[in-house]
Amino acid sequence: MSMEIVLISGMSGSGKSVALHALEDAGYYCVDNLPPELLQSFVELKLNHQDEKVAIAMDARSAKGLPQLPDQLRRLKKQGLMPRMIFLDADSSTLIRRFSETRRRHPLSPGSQTNERQALELDIEKERELLGLLRDRSIVIDTGDLKSAQLQSYIKQIIEAPTGQMTLMFQSFGFKHSMPTDSDYVFDVRMLPNPFYDNELRALTGLDKPVADYLGALPEVQQMQLDIQQFLERWLPLLARDHRSYVTVGIGCTGGQHRSVFLVEALAKHFEKHWPTVRRHRSLDFRDKFIQVSQQFLAPDAIQPIS
Repeated sequence: MSMEIVLISGMSGSGKSVALHALEDAGYYCVDNLPPELLQSFVELKLNHQDEKVAIAMDARSAKGLPQLPDQLRRLKKQGLMPRMIFLDADSSTLIRRFSETRRRHPLSPGSQTNERQALELDIEKERELLGLLRDRSIVIDTGDLKSAQLQSYIKQIIEAPTGQMTLMFQSFGFKHSMPTDSDYVFDVRMLPNPFYDNELRALTGLDKPVADYLGALPEVQQMQLDIQQFLERWLPLLARDHRSYVTVGIGCTGGQHRSVFLVEALAKHFEKHWPTVRRHRSLDFRDKFIQVSQQFLAPDAIQPIS
């Protein structure tokens, strides 16, 4: 019997409980904070129970057992079971803010400190070093600017992608909303002509036909798309040969609304003929959320588009 196994890890405060809720909703049997040394026994137990989907969270709370995890994963692979590994991350300032808001103690903290912020910063850096090997083996999601619903959606995208073949994630973002840390490659396209300065295109996005027609006709946009395609076409086979399961390509413009969105759609359309491909538009999610909130408080003619 085959079993789908998802191993969730990541920094404390990065959203692992939200991810587990999403997996539970998707029909996975979920367990939090399983000691790594019990992974093999737990999987065998669930196989005996004929469970088809299992999600397991491991993090710094089981620090002493983490060195045993690679050996546990090798044993599972010999059985034909290879967990899909997801690592949730965020920059240190975001994690510090979240701990301050919840007033939770970091799992590596020995207790109260004279300088609590400084101690928290050291704990976070220690945790990054401790979890570095797990991060390197995993699909990484930067949760720094994500709402819970967005993270749940991203988790479901990952588990719906086919296994056994490397999956490409193309994601657009706006530099003014911060650069995501979960991209394997980042291409800055801010030098391209910006539809934001065209009054007829400003309120639209790269998903809209008028914007796509405008950008698609520009020689410099065509050249940028071709350059990125050729770079990826050269190196993707080698990445797949290195047993990578996921490669994330970030395309960034100023606001993440026009140029980056258009190029993500164009690149995904090109590569989906040969690779499993997922699209994600980080700043459009932010923009849509802003407009939904604004419409509750402002008259329609008072809402200003976001570039």
